[in-house]
Amino acid sequence: MTQEQNQHLLELIVNSSAKQQGNFTKTSELVSRLLQQHFVDSTVSVWLFDEKLDSAEPLYDAQQNPSLSCSKRLISHYSGCDNNRPISSLSTVQSGINICYFDELKNHRYIATNNISHDNQLIHSFDYYGVNHIVSTLNVAIRINGHIEGVLAIDFKSSFEWQLEQIQIAIQCADQLALTLATRYSYDKSEQIHLLRNAAEHSEHVVMIVNTDTLVVDYVNFAHQRMTGLLRSDIEHQSVMNLDIFRNKPDVLQHILAKLANNESVIGDIKLKRVDGKQYWLHYHITGFMTEQGHHYALVSSYDISSEFEHQADLEHLAWHCSLTGLHNRSFFTPLLDKAQDGILLLVDLLGFKRFNDTHGHEQGDSLLIEVARRLKHFAANYKAIDVARIGSDEFCILLPHMMSAQDLDELVSKLITNLSASMIINREKVEPKPAIAIVDIGSVIDLFAPLSCADIALQYAKKQSNGYYQFFNEELLQQFKNNAEIEKDLQSAIKGRQFELYYQPLMDYQSHQYAGAEALIRWNHPRKGVLYPGAFIEIAEQSGMINAVGSWVLETACKQLNLWQHKNVDITMHVNVAARQFFSGDLFEQVWDLLTRYRIKPRSLILEITETELMGDIRYAINLCHELADLGVGIAIDDFGTGYSSMKYLKQFPITKLKIDRSFIMDISSSKQSREIVSAIIAMAKALNMSITAEGVETIEQAAFLEKMMCDQAQGYLYSPAIRVNDFNDLVLNSLH
Repeated sequence: MTQEQNQHLLELIVNSSAKQQGNFTKTSELVSRLLQQHFVDSTVSVWLFDEKLDSAEPLYDAQQNPSLSCSKRLISHYSGCDNNRPISSLSTVQSGINICYFDELKNHRYIATNNISHDNQLIHSFDYYGVNHIVSTLNVAIRINGHIEGVLAIDFKSSFEWQLEQIQIAIQCADQLALTLATRYSYDKSEQIHLLRNAAEHSEHVVMIVNTDTLVVDYVNFAHQRMTGLLRSDIEHQSVMNLDIFRNKPDVLQHILAKLANNESVIGDIKLKRVDGKQYWLHYHITGFMTEQGHHYALVSSYDISSEFEHQADLEHLAWHCSLTGLHNRSFFTPLLDKAQDGILLLVDLLGFKRFNDTHGHEQGDSLLIEVARRLKHFAANYKAIDVARIGSDEFCILLPHMMSAQDLDELVSKLITNLSASMIINREKVEPKPAIAIVDIGSVIDLFAPLSCADIALQYAKKQSNGYYQFFNEELLQQFKNNAEIEKDLQSAIKGRQFELYYQPLMDYQSHQYAGAEALIRWNHPRKGVLYPGAFIEIAEQSGMINAVGSWVLETACKQLNLWQHKNVDITMHVNVAARQFFSGDLFEQVWDLLTRYRIKPRSLILEITETELMGDIRYAINLCHELADLGVGIAIDDFGTGYSSMKYLKQFPITKLKIDRSFIMDISSSKQSREIVSAIIAMAKALNMSITAEGVETIEQAAFLEKMMCDQAQGYLYSPAIRVNDFNDLVLNSLH
């Protein structure tokens, strides 16, 4: 080939679009095709090694590893047998390559031989030569910056004498291949950098690269500006001290640098403040790395997690606060109270709130609670309370520090009652709350009882006060509390040990002047205290929840006794008191139905008594239950009528059989005109509503005469008989009926 032909061949390669675009495969095909046309009957191929062979850091040891196992990828292969297309069947060759082969390429750039069988460097390096019967070959290294990337090979199946100008043109072609490969690497690297930068720019997370030697931010994506409000130009290529994390907390920088120096990643959450003063939470992850030139950098990834903290804060607020009033709830207040060793506990309850809620609706009831909470919060702030909480439907607690005398505390409670009792306007209606307050000195009871339990006891007494409605938990109440605790414990044994007994008080009928009924009254034959009346334990049974078991026993025992009397053809009614908790338990109807069926009780001979105040506890439920019981043939009597808060609007909706006038009106009808008028009005009202009327607590002939004159139907009291045992009742009542 002449010099002009060589120059033309090189120009074809240099000016090819494949070479300029860095398309190594197509450039290799062009080089192989042009050289194969020049070297007739040759096979021209371009190979790349899978790993770069770096002369500065050898991949092998000449003494310990005489051969190197690596892969040799075929890029192009043109044979004299087929000049039209590359052969790709020999795409990869695994070889044990003689080290001298690479040393020769590194030192002399090429290996040329006219008889491979006499060249140990090649015959032992590649099985390819023996398999393809290659005799002569020229291998030229394709090098980039001294690194051998591959070889340009020209092979003959016969002996061929290589001329220097032939070797030179092959070397120049290999150089063009090297330039093409370098261009491709450059394009690949540039595209990779562009791809990574675009990915970082489109990331919602902040991505930042910091030079930890100079503490300068070399790169930050736009997400940082969105998160912090700081312009990118104020951060990029500027000191790290411009960042929120270090501007607000400079000590954090030293902590991070120390961690990175130990090759540790740094992960954390931190609360920061933006330039505009708005606070936010940042989660960050920092990892250190070193470049090939030995420069130290840190890759910072971070994002705003304020919404997560706000959500967590909302959940915690819901867990520890009342959603209606915003005060702390029982779950928060109880552990706080348990830790208190001294201080003053105030327990506040709203009298009649249940009735107000049912009468005016839950929306107005909520408005009342919100206003009371607002007043308590204001009071707590003025007196530096430790905490104020809503612990029940209409119950609130205030925990005060112990820093005042008994007299000052008394005045403070009086002010609180005055404040809470002040009228308020709810839905254009004037409402006057009636608070009851219990006061407990925590230090005086801390080693004996739970302060909140003591407050509950004191609150019951506070509700009974004629005015003031507040009660200090004192020694007397403490003793009463101990007695109640003992009674509660003994009640459990009484229920299991059948220590109860029913007494029966006769009811006198004024029309027939004969005994027409009996009220079943429970007595407790206590093993140590003797016979206990209901006033000594019923309230405790209600508070402890044992009233359902006690009430069930009373109801069944009374029905059993009524069945015995009815077997003897005794026409008598049985009155049984039902506690509020028992009435609203949800299973009273089933229990009554079972007893009526089992003991075959005659219709209208069983009368259940419940107080009007308790009946108003849940009006809708009570009305439905009373109608269901009436359908079974059970009478409903309102006990202690006149002392509660019943409304005629609701009372007339109940299927009431009988009203029982409270003894407080009967005891002074002989001396009080007002009482006589009240009793007369109740009797007249009952007659108008077709209800039977019974007077309780009749003790004198004068009282009986007045009641009979007013057309009262029945009466009971000491004038006729106290509550007596069943045998005595039989002797007194049943014998008089025969």
